[in-house]
Amino acid sequence: MRSRRMSGSDPTTRSSGQSRRSPDTASLSVEVWEPALAHATVLRYDGVRERELLIVPERVVILNRQAGEVLRLCDGTRSVKEIIAVLAERYPHAPVAADVLDFLGRMRSERWLR
Repeated sequence: MRSRRMSGSDPTTRSSGQSRRSPDTASLSVEVWEPALAHATVLRYDGVRERELLIVPERVVILNRQAGEVLRLCDGTRSVKEIIAVLAERYPHAPVAADVLDFLGRMRSERWLR
């Protein structure tokens, strides 16, 4: 569930080349937090590229299918636990819990989710 910026830079790498520390996924309250896109963030499907795009101030992030799927579930009404349950049902043999927690943590640290 990796995302790629159109500029080609990695959102987890600083300009100095040092990697940012991944947010502590334990701090994501699986039971309470109901993630939603931040107010200035828009999720759109680009029919030309056949890709999901996350449009944030001054940049566009090209998402893979799985990342788009996760973000479409982040509507502010489902808890992280419910999002994981939906995806686990769709993909019963995939370790979705760890991937979803990591992905949502990264999106939250970028302030693209509230």
